[in-house]
Amino acid sequence: MEKKLSEPVRLTSADAYRGFVMLLMMAEVLHFHQVAKNLPESAFWAFLDFHQSHVEWVGCSLHDLIQPSFSFLVGVVLPYSIANRLAKGSSFRQLLLHALWRSLILIFLGIFLRSQYGKMTYFTFEDTLTQIGLGYTFLFILGFQSMKVQIVALVLILVGYFTAFALFPLPDADFDYTQVGVPQNWEHHLSGFAAHWNKNSNLAWWFDTWFLNLFPRESPFLYNGGGYATLSFIPTLGTMLLGLLAGNILKSKQFTKDKLKIFLLLGIGGLVLGWLIDALGICPNVKRIWTPTWVIFSGGWCFLLLSFFYFVIEILGKKRWAFPLLVIGTNSIAAYVIAETMIGYIRKMLLIHFGENFPRILGDAYAPLVLGSAILLVEWLFLLWLYRKKIFIKI
Repeated sequence: MEKKLSEPVRLTSADAYRGFVMLLMMAEVLHFHQVAKNLPESAFWAFLDFHQSHVEWVGCSLHDLIQPSFSFLVGVVLPYSIANRLAKGSSFRQLLLHALWRSLILIFLGIFLRSQYGKMTYFTFEDTLTQIGLGYTFLFILGFQSMKVQIVALVLILVGYFTAFALFPLPDADFDYTQVGVPQNWEHHLSGFAAHWNKNSNLAWWFDTWFLNLFPRESPFLYNGGGYATLSFIPTLGTMLLGLLAGNILKSKQFTKDKLKIFLLLGIGGLVLGWLIDALGICPNVKRIWTPTWVIFSGGWCFLLLSFFYFVIEILGKKRWAFPLLVIGTNSIAAYVIAETMIGYIRKMLLIHFGENFPRILGDAYAPLVLGSAILLVEWLFLLWLYRKKIFIKI
């Protein structure tokens, strides 16, 4: 008879999964795009370039799964976090205040990191950390509710957000898209009903032209160049709720094989349903504005990725291979801040000590990759030092 896993204080598979997606983010320094540009005939580097870049609008690459995975994992570990703090004697009031504090830190840390190259504070709320921070307290409160209530909340978020976009009026036929940073004949423009989710002419864009201009700015906010928006924190909460449901299943008394089956079914079901909703023109699959379809589709990938790490690490018990990921995943906030702030300094130090020609040891075409690999290694070694010293940055 299959045994049930004893309930862990910390889920190793979640740390490994988080380390994997953080590694994808940190690996931007490898500059696959530049290598692919240097080697235009290589299908291999074109493939890597695509999956290290965000798609222009509709669709999905591996790089697009970083933020939903990070958000999903916030929900996965919440039941464990709540249980651990309750076991230490914390009251609901204390936990709620901590959740509010954590939300504020995430929001302001995101703003701080986005402001480091500006002349003044850059108030923006579409960053990964701020998006999670805006929804975290709501997620925490829902973490104390029944699974039925959590599912109802998820459905209301998806249906409500879809309805709000669908009811927002389409721009006039003579609308000048160039004024909002979109070429007039942009190949990614959507037509028909799906046009309600076009770049910088939708509900979320309209909201930001009001909301972001309430803050001091170097110049008035007109549009976000990537189409990202503050209101995406609402469907991002939906992604975190999917993670919360996964966390509840993991903490349940079900057999491990049954948990894995549920994750696989939810993963495949999310991919199929998300693809179908997009294909039927009901709602496009757009990560940049986090459409309800994206919540479902990316959520499917999150369940499948969690299934892989859970099966290999928790069920098969094979953990040694994941050590490089655990070094990152157990210190994800530190990894995030390092990737956002220290790249320039590390690059400068490497070139000073190894020489300007060091990146060209494999030829000019691979110079961005060589230098990026060295930077990534230095970042990981620093995280390894923190790991060995048991220094973990927590919020």
